[in-house]
Amino acid sequence: MEPTPELSPHHAYPDHWEADVVLRDGGTARIRPITTDDAERLVSFYEQVSDESKYYRFFAPYPRLSDRDVHRFTHHDYVDRVGLAVTIGGEFIGTVRFDRINDQGRPASAPADEAEVAFLVQDAHQGRGVASALLEHIAAVARERGIRRFAAEVLPANNKMIKVFRDAGYTQQRSFEDGSVHLTLDLEPTEKSLAVQRGREQRAEARSVQRLLAPGSVAVIGTGRTPGGVGRTVLRNLLAAGFTGRTYAVNRAFDEGLATLDGVPAHRSLGEIDERIDLAVIAVPAHRVPEAVADCGEHGVQGLVVLSAGYAERGSAGRELQRELVRQARSYGMRIIGPNAFGIINTAESVRLNASLAPESPARGRIGLFTQSGAIGIALLSGLHRRGAGLSSFISAGNRADVSGNDFLQYSFEDQDTDVALLYLESLGNPRKFTRLARRTAAVKPVVVVKGARHSGTNPPGHAVPVSRIPDATVSALMRQAGVIRVDTVTEMVDAGLLLAGQPLPAGPRVAILGNSESLGLLTYDACLAEGLRPRPPRDLTTAASPQDFRDALAEALADGTCDAVIVTAIPWVGENGEAETGDGEVLAAALRGAAAGGPAKPVAVVHVEIGGLAEALSAASSTAAPRTRPTTLAGRPAAAPGAPTGAAPATATAPTGPSTEAPPETAGAAGITEPAGTTETAGTAEPEAAEPSARPGRIPAYPAAERAVRAMAEAVKYAQWRRQAATPGKVPEFLDETTDGPGAAALIDTLLGPAPDPRGRPLTHDEARELLGRYGIPVRPTLPAPDPEAAVAAAARLGYPVALKTTAPHLRHRADLGGVRLDLTDEDALRRAYAEVTELLGKPAELLPVVQSMAPRGVDTVVRASIDAAAGAVLSFGLAGAPSELLGDTAHRLVPATDRDAAELIRSIKAAPVLFGWRGSAPVDTPALEELLLRLSRLVDDHPEVVSVALEPVVVAPQGLTVLGATVRLAPPPPRGDLGPRRLPNY
Repeated sequence: MEPTPELSPHHAYPDHWEADVVLRDGGTARIRPITTDDAERLVSFYEQVSDESKYYRFFAPYPRLSDRDVHRFTHHDYVDRVGLAVTIGGEFIGTVRFDRINDQGRPASAPADEAEVAFLVQDAHQGRGVASALLEHIAAVARERGIRRFAAEVLPANNKMIKVFRDAGYTQQRSFEDGSVHLTLDLEPTEKSLAVQRGREQRAEARSVQRLLAPGSVAVIGTGRTPGGVGRTVLRNLLAAGFTGRTYAVNRAFDEGLATLDGVPAHRSLGEIDERIDLAVIAVPAHRVPEAVADCGEHGVQGLVVLSAGYAERGSAGRELQRELVRQARSYGMRIIGPNAFGIINTAESVRLNASLAPESPARGRIGLFTQSGAIGIALLSGLHRRGAGLSSFISAGNRADVSGNDFLQYSFEDQDTDVALLYLESLGNPRKFTRLARRTAAVKPVVVVKGARHSGTNPPGHAVPVSRIPDATVSALMRQAGVIRVDTVTEMVDAGLLLAGQPLPAGPRVAILGNSESLGLLTYDACLAEGLRPRPPRDLTTAASPQDFRDALAEALADGTCDAVIVTAIPWVGENGEAETGDGEVLAAALRGAAAGGPAKPVAVVHVEIGGLAEALSAASSTAAPRTRPTTLAGRPAAAPGAPTGAAPATATAPTGPSTEAPPETAGAAGITEPAGTTETAGTAEPEAAEPSARPGRIPAYPAAERAVRAMAEAVKYAQWRRQAATPGKVPEFLDETTDGPGAAALIDTLLGPAPDPRGRPLTHDEARELLGRYGIPVRPTLPAPDPEAAVAAAARLGYPVALKTTAPHLRHRADLGGVRLDLTDEDALRRAYAEVTELLGKPAELLPVVQSMAPRGVDTVVRASIDAAAGAVLSFGLAGAPSELLGDTAHRLVPATDRDAAELIRSIKAAPVLFGWRGSAPVDTPALEELLLRLSRLVDDHPEVVSVALEPVVVAPQGLTVLGATVRLAPPPPRGDLGPRRLPNY
């Protein structure tokens, strides 16, 4: 909405303040600045507010707004006076405003940095988290306008108002003056306020998905009058699955006399239905979807599944239709799965929802599945069904215009019916948020991801998100850092998911192999070595082994304290007549299940070759969904919430396995909100306790090839190791606080960028880079220019022999192989000869830009980099210097800020890491010094987002100490950090 032209250009309408948000109950609302066109909306809104809320807002009975009030509350300069409104269906449901004041509480302008704030929320919408969302956004607006504190006067009886500020997590002060409570809120974000914001975001987004997956009533809009067609198919699948709620068929073309269709009530529109519909499945042509969405919005539908095609997958015109679809749905507070979706499934016994085109609802299980592709969704459902695996939930998001993989992670995090989350993604949309959510979810249950479109760099059709420039290998490394199990194919995803959902996590990489085929055992052994596992020599039970022999051998292996997992290999038994015996599969499955159930909890996988009925019999084992009232960590201790301090008291034995649904009450704002008790979020997020997949072995996964079983086991081993490490997270050493000069670096950066910095940024000179890096304890060895031989000799005399002569022209930098670097020049004659040779070979000095530098102690040449990606954020990278590492892509990556553990893992993650640790008898280098350098660089780019790229090359790491020989730094105005701002859905 644009303002009337009465505002000056300096105070133009700030459209970047507009945002769609998810409220506490899972519905959506729009937050936007109030304009002069909102007078009627404001009056209508105020008329629907109770007298009590008005009294708390104005400290006196205030039945109606005067014309002067309306003018004051709708005319803002968007600098010193700002008003925001929350709207649903275009109507106000809540407002907030601030007025800048001076030390005496009088109206003021900048540089005054305090403002008086007041909220008002319509009583019908109190308890939905409207006020907390408004506070986040008005605080962000205030910070943008240079306001650092909010002040509010509150009646003593309005305890709920006081809690609004306290629960926000900001630093606050309270005093009692003249019969009212004076509150002051410091708007500088704190660790607690960020935790509160993310906790509210998690609960709201999880609830929005839960409302879609567990509706009390479903209407299929576009149900055909004759069998066949998309709508009629969905209706048939809903009924076949035994949906526990009410189902309605809706089609405006129905005859007026038609009362039922397939045994469910039939209606021409939602307005004819007596109850409110929770979920609408829309299966009409794209040009009729807006009419259907409007009908849903006007009759209170909570969410939509849009199966209709003809949107962004059809080009630019379709993309605009898709954007308009999202805007229209959100204006009514509805979330969307789709368009062009395949549907959703929830197998919970209390729901039994199959609102999809899948003809058969999967069995109930412990795997949650999200896919951005309908075709991949069909393949995954079929593959899981063939292998006897059940699902807890399924979402095929189609074009993923609204509900995304991030929303699914929010839901999976606290869903007690899901033990493993599988996601097929074609983009990450918001990689920073994805890695944050994935890390938290992976701390309590496995997250397995297949990333499609890895090399095309495309986004979902019609979804406007930053395009990441970082290569796919970097994305994979960052996922691993977050605990995500990333695999390359959907087959590998199913393989890993089956093992993780049905078996305990391994305590280590030691694998026992047993079976009745020596050859298959050797193949399994080789595969284990290739995947980095530590297999024991295969135990050959011979082809004469009976099921009882298998049972005894498996029980013995499980009881052996020197193995952490077991892989069983099996081939058919051959009778005396040379034919395979029948019925072996079921008997062997029973034997293996018996051994697994009676032994210690270790993962078991089976590799079989054409044993009929074995895979089916193994998958038919008892459900793995045993309730866990006290989940334990991998070390056997009661699980603590991710991020909890070491040594925190364990949860009690009766602690619930999911987040608490109770919270203190929240009011909506200064002197104006009365929200019900029991609806306010407290600081942070209640974390589900870490639940190991299958405390006792349940379904034993079977694989047709050794490589597939071993790869799944290797992923489980790596994930279990990550879980153990995540239980005691790394930290940033305290010495960095004592040896860094953050304020000095900030002042230097401001000077270098200047008052009007170029948005493209600027590279620093060698001396500027040295000065900035020196502020963070990163010394760079000086270089002196050598435009001619005499200057080179003078530079060497100043630095002291031996020296190096280097060319610094861009096409020759770091290319010693081209002859542009000469080392160990011990005297003037050697330096002059080297200068002559270089200029004769490569060109004139003006083209080569030669420099002289003193020699560093011998060691291993490495490269350390940090860069900021618009989508992923700041990334720290490490590798060995030289063409081989670049050609092989042997570089490791971690997200910033890096901890001591991240730094240690970073240098050990590259394939060439043995070179640093004494490979082939060489002296090990000073890796602690290298880790410290990584931490210092991480701290620099984290403290100062204006530092958009740093390359330290080469960094020579010697047995004692290291030397940074070259550094390039680029500064630019910091890119926006959406992950630190108020919560919001992607804009359209």
